[in-house]
Amino acid sequence: MGRKVTVATCALNQWALDFEGNLQRILKSIEIAKCKGARYRLGPELEICGYGCWDHYYESDTLLHSLQVLAALLESPVTQDIICDVGMPVMHRNVRYNCRVIFLNRRILLIRPKMALANEGNYRELRWFTPWSRTRQTEEYFLPRMLQSLTKQETVPFGDAVLATRDTCIGSEICEELWTPHSPHVDMGLDGVEIFTNASGSHHVLRKAHARVDLVTMATTKNGGIYLLANQKGCDGDRLYYDGCALIAMNGHILAQGSQFSLDDVEVLTATLDLEDVRSYRAEISSRNLAASKASPYPRVKVDFALSSREDLLEPLSEPLEWKYHSPAEEISLGPACWLWDFLRRSQQAGFFLPLSGGVDSAATACLVYSMCRQVCEAVNNGNQEVLADVRTIVDQLDYTPRDPRELCGRVLTTCYMASENSSRETRDRAAELARQIGSHHIGLDVDPAVKAVVGIFSLATGKRPLFAVHGGSRRENLALQNVQPPRLPDQVRLLQRGHQPHRRHQQDGPQGLRPLLPRALPAPRPAGHPGSTGHRRAGAPGRWTGVPDGRGRHGHDVRGPVRLRQTPEGRQDRALWHVLQARQPVERRVFPAAGG
Repeated sequence: MGRKVTVATCALNQWALDFEGNLQRILKSIEIAKCKGARYRLGPELEICGYGCWDHYYESDTLLHSLQVLAALLESPVTQDIICDVGMPVMHRNVRYNCRVIFLNRRILLIRPKMALANEGNYRELRWFTPWSRTRQTEEYFLPRMLQSLTKQETVPFGDAVLATRDTCIGSEICEELWTPHSPHVDMGLDGVEIFTNASGSHHVLRKAHARVDLVTMATTKNGGIYLLANQKGCDGDRLYYDGCALIAMNGHILAQGSQFSLDDVEVLTATLDLEDVRSYRAEISSRNLAASKASPYPRVKVDFALSSREDLLEPLSEPLEWKYHSPAEEISLGPACWLWDFLRRSQQAGFFLPLSGGVDSAATACLVYSMCRQVCEAVNNGNQEVLADVRTIVDQLDYTPRDPRELCGRVLTTCYMASENSSRETRDRAAELARQIGSHHIGLDVDPAVKAVVGIFSLATGKRPLFAVHGGSRRENLALQNVQPPRLPDQVRLLQRGHQPHRRHQQDGPQGLRPLLPRALPAPRPAGHPGSTGHRRAGAPGRWTGVPDGRGRHGHDVRGPVRLRQTPEGRQDRALWHVLQARQPVERRVFPAAGG
């Protein structure tokens, strides 16, 4: 019997609720894993439906479509002769669980629910799922009829169990369980589990890669074993960026490292490892063996399948490597830039509009767009056909191939210096010089008439003219006047500018957050017939009423309780300025919201 096993883990750029696209990326990852000789493939957390479905987890359609994708995976010839470990929501006895579904050759081996849910920081898993609290126990899960006809199974094990193949034992963890004080891999390792898997939906935080690597290497240093970590990557349709970092480790050493910031939608890592290295490593740790002799056993699901082969004597083994970390400055430059690229290509817009003030905030935002352009050009030069197709769609030119980041930046980024009587020559020159260095299409205009109009309306209504503090005004007047200065007037100018963009920027807009300080990440919706409204409908809820993306779920419910949907004030701004564009834009089939109150 052989001892060497080849296993695969991956990082996938899955989209929330894009069931067809997610299915194709999962199949592609399995196909790559099989081509590399792997007999076990691990995917990210909730990869079938996408991690960031939010309140759509409440909808039965989300569960139904996830089952349909699972049925397509079971039926595909690509998934034959390899153990596939995929993530999806499952309802068992009217309770929703975040699960791993492990199957082989059209038979489901085990459904393993998540036991420790992430519910801090940006995570709200307890809002949608219930943790499985019965350790080392399983129940029978009755398969839906659509799966019974494929698998010829009526029930399958559901709960906290491990897989026992002919040559080894495999146990699953899910994301947060690695970060808990008493992780499942501790007890599983003491019970003889040799391969641990962890499917994650872990978003980017500065230096978080250090924590992941430390946790995995420490787990396998103390207890021995092989550890596979898979993760989501990209913008899942929310404010967060998932940064990949898939890895394979054994006995405290890293054997394979995935990229942290990449525009590749599918990344698969494989490693060939010797199970005897795990067994001999554990045999030398007497304290571990004493604890193992008293460990409670896990239910084992027997699998008539081997990860190794008999003819593996000459199979080369993977060598340990040193993890290569990005510096904090690199993470700041690369992470948000990858998020911007995902947002741009998914929203189907033609680019970004950014007011430059000459200050550090707007300058840093412009540099992030330039960093995005650099990564796009690098991906195209490396032969990434998906990125090339996306960039051609964005610039609306089928024969375009980006080579120079500055030239691409000139096509997708318009910067604008909005001068007023309080602006200085120094800030104007700084904005122009930055635009020249990154190659953005730059506009300089005077917005004093707009500022004076706003102040004039206030003076007409109240009989009082507000003054800055240096001119004798109060602190409140000073703050109010700052809010009608150029940095606060991009929406109105953007609406007019969008109809007159060079380089085919007839829909250029992008997220409102692309301005100094990035106050919001997703755009509020436009009227249905508004230029650029298609991208906004993709990013947020269409129509007159919307849940403004300020921490609410996708049904408009706050994470702390239900709230009423509110009308966005931007709809009123658009309606007030709409007549300016009517002469230039066609108006057939336009639907306008009623005037806001």
